[in-house]
Amino acid sequence: MLNTLRSTAIAALAATAIMVGGAPALADTEVPPAAVAAPRQASAQGVYPGVAWSTPATSGQPSGWSEDKLQLADSYADSLRSDAYLVVHRGVLVHAYGDIRRPMNLASVRKSVLSVLYGMHVGRGAIDLDQSLASLGITDKGGLSDVEQTATVRQLLQSRSGVYHEAAYETPAAKKRRPERGSHAPGTYWYYNNWDFNALATIFQRRTGKDVFEALKTELAEPLQFEDFRYPQDTKFEYERSSEHPAYLMFLSARDLARIGLLVGRDGQWQGRQMVPSAWLRESTTSYSAASGGSGYGYMWWLPFAAFPSWRLPGNQLVLADGSGGQFMLIDRARDIVLVHRVDNSRLWFKRNAVDLGQFAELAARVIAAAPARQAVGSTAP
Repeated sequence: MLNTLRSTAIAALAATAIMVGGAPALADTEVPPAAVAAPRQASAQGVYPGVAWSTPATSGQPSGWSEDKLQLADSYADSLRSDAYLVVHRGVLVHAYGDIRRPMNLASVRKSVLSVLYGMHVGRGAIDLDQSLASLGITDKGGLSDVEQTATVRQLLQSRSGVYHEAAYETPAAKKRRPERGSHAPGTYWYYNNWDFNALATIFQRRTGKDVFEALKTELAEPLQFEDFRYPQDTKFEYERSSEHPAYLMFLSARDLARIGLLVGRDGQWQGRQMVPSAWLRESTTSYSAASGGSGYGYMWWLPFAAFPSWRLPGNQLVLADGSGGQFMLIDRARDIVLVHRVDNSRLWFKRNAVDLGQFAELAARVIAAAPARQAVGSTAP
């Protein structure tokens, strides 16, 4: 059944013809969102999708990936009961498994998406990362202490605010782990804090005049030409009585999420437009904290230093968005590869079928083993 789904997914991706042409040099100049023209080839980075992804079949160019080894990766995904995963290499969808078209809850991957949106508006001067909560008028039910109100936007992005107020969409386990109020001053301690992430959405709306879902639609979904996203159906604010700041749930398909991954992997450039300042993407994917599992943590992005030894990439060349239950997007900047994995966390058996980081890393190892020789383990050639 899953093999049938995989074949169906690839067949469904009838790609627009690719126009060959030089792309302008990468710059940090902010370009307003606009309708994207027909896809064209970037001079050094491969193609971009248009209304649909290009595939080896539609482009007429062999991918160079080992089908036999990708079948081994598929077999492992079968054992995990993954709902979908896909591989994009140099802008071409080289492999798809399961239903890559169905929008599913991103869980905490939503935070990495918000980081991208922040970069756009920091680049425009709408958001100052060094403003404090007090100067922005940000508080919460029962109030924040004077010390808590000194936390800055930057510290919230780094999950180092020191504000340990109750938060919406906080799991029971997270509630137990949450430090005591006032136990750490802002900027001194890393704790994966839903309060920070939710308050950032409130700050975003106040500073930009639009909520995160409007921005998702107009600044990512439309210019990147998402195929499956429906607005506002695929968005939801999750309110709880404990906090003024709701969680912002996003429901994206694997193939739409991969477009964001390609944008990040290409330093914010999309078909000749610098949509996100490249300086922001370097800054936001720099590690500021030693986080769990040997990873670093940037501005709502993970730097998985220890989790993916088979990829052998230094620094922030390998970037991860990680969401509960098996929502993963791994971006290999050096080799221009995006790997997206999804588990439908709306199903009753979700907790039994959750895929953890170690299992995803094993799948990723099998995927990279199938890459062309120049992209194999130990190589960083494009």
